[in-house]
Amino acid sequence: MLIGSLGKLDQGYVTLPHSIRKALEYLKNHDLRTFESGRYDIEEGVSYAVIERYKTRPMAKCRPEVHEKYVDIQCVVEGEEYLGWCPLSPDLKIVVPYDAERDIAFYEALVPESNFILSAGNYAILYPNDVHRPQTAIDKPSAVTKVVVKVRVDSL
Repeated sequence: MLIGSLGKLDQGYVTLPHSIRKALEYLKNHDLRTFESGRYDIEEGVSYAVIERYKTRPMAKCRPEVHEKYVDIQCVVEGEEYLGWCPLSPDLKIVVPYDAERDIAFYEALVPESNFILSAGNYAILYPNDVHRPQTAIDKPSAVTKVVVKVRVDSL
């Protein structure tokens, strides 16, 4: 997992694969607050963005998840939420097995658990070995606009 700020994207601390860099530049160069909720292609067959608007939920109502075919780039546009994280390990208990069509599996808990605040303009790059729990309320449920960019793993 990598975390960062769109405002500091040009400082070049980390060399990223072309498809991830292109997705981050898309996030930085568009005013996504004005976009309707839905899917937007970035690179056909390689990456796309999904704009979501929702209320965050209590931690107990959010399930940790993992993907195999796509890297997630989660970027909050408005609001803030906790993003829970842990590395994938055989010690984690699967509660919903991997669904290849939806590219997702769900886990019971994050072990060990790390949480950080994802606020407007910040992003997290989550690879297939990054189990993550999005949409978690910090103190109480609040409105969030977030973009999740899906980048095909085989494009890296």
